[in-house]
Amino acid sequence: MSTTLSKAFRNDNISSHLTPLDFDSVDGVPESHLWPQSDEPHQKIQTQDGLIPVIDLNDPNATDLIGQACETWGIFQVTNHGVPLELIKKIEFEARRLFTLPTHEKYKVLRSPSNGSVGYGSSNMASFYRKGLWHEGFTIRGSCVDHARVLWPHDYQVFCDRVDAYLNQMKSLAHKLMHLILQTMVVTQEEINWATSSRDSQSTLHFNSYPACPDPSHAIGLAPHTDSLLLTILHQSDMNGLEIFVEGLGWTPVQPIEGAFVVIVGDLLHIFSNAKFPVFNHRAMVNNSKHRISVAYFHGPSVESTVAPSSKFPKPCYKSLPVKEYLHMKAKHFPNALSFIRI
Repeated sequence: MSTTLSKAFRNDNISSHLTPLDFDSVDGVPESHLWPQSDEPHQKIQTQDGLIPVIDLNDPNATDLIGQACETWGIFQVTNHGVPLELIKKIEFEARRLFTLPTHEKYKVLRSPSNGSVGYGSSNMASFYRKGLWHEGFTIRGSCVDHARVLWPHDYQVFCDRVDAYLNQMKSLAHKLMHLILQTMVVTQEEINWATSSRDSQSTLHFNSYPACPDPSHAIGLAPHTDSLLLTILHQSDMNGLEIFVEGLGWTPVQPIEGAFVVIVGDLLHIFSNAKFPVFNHRAMVNNSKHRISVAYFHGPSVESTVAPSSKFPKPCYKSLPVKEYLHMKAKHFPNALSFIRI
């Protein structure tokens, strides 16, 4: 969706689109989810030409390649990352198992402010738009046992075991990627500890579901956005849907590669790098034939810590502020949060 279109949909009053549509009960796209067709040019960057990097972590030059990718695109894919392909397939299976439950069962674990916004629901960005998103999500922060017991009273342990195993792998990979990225910057040991420490860090696992859509040209899975934390590590199933926007070039699909992860620079890393690493809007599109799944792991520092450009930059372009304050600002102002702290 274009910037103009996004502004047209912006709703200053928090809307009620946080409960996903009952996708099983509709034959077409209801008015509540009917977006006007984008008027943007359909120019696409050909990712097969290598413009969006795919980096082998066993490559001796992996560190330099990651630094270049962060500076140029703010997004790249990694292979040979050490996460077993079998586990990746198992976590996708569990996501599908969850989302194919009857809608009334999923509604039993709806997110709410009182439960820390974990569980089932639509994206928080839905509150900024008058039209609903063709999307449903499930957010895990910490233990998933309580929700899993509700969904599968007699068969929840396999789900929890696989989620725990996947989370452990994601934490290790996030730690490795952050160390590689920080090697391309001049930073202090204290700043390295801030960016890589697992103590009190934020780690959130988010399952995304994009059901097959009868009219994908007038619906959207997730509207254009940037991610809020340091890094996102994303597994996407074997069909296109994720797209990034580069000014002057337009939208481009990030082609799925079996076993690879998409790594996305988030707002906090953009701030910490003093805008050396850009953040580009990305979105999730839908299709009319297949149910698309993705699994996102969000890595960030403690919400009680402070984010600021690295002290090694002589002229910071962003203010220093508590991580918690920035996240509140992002929740309130969504696409414009970074502009409020620019110096």
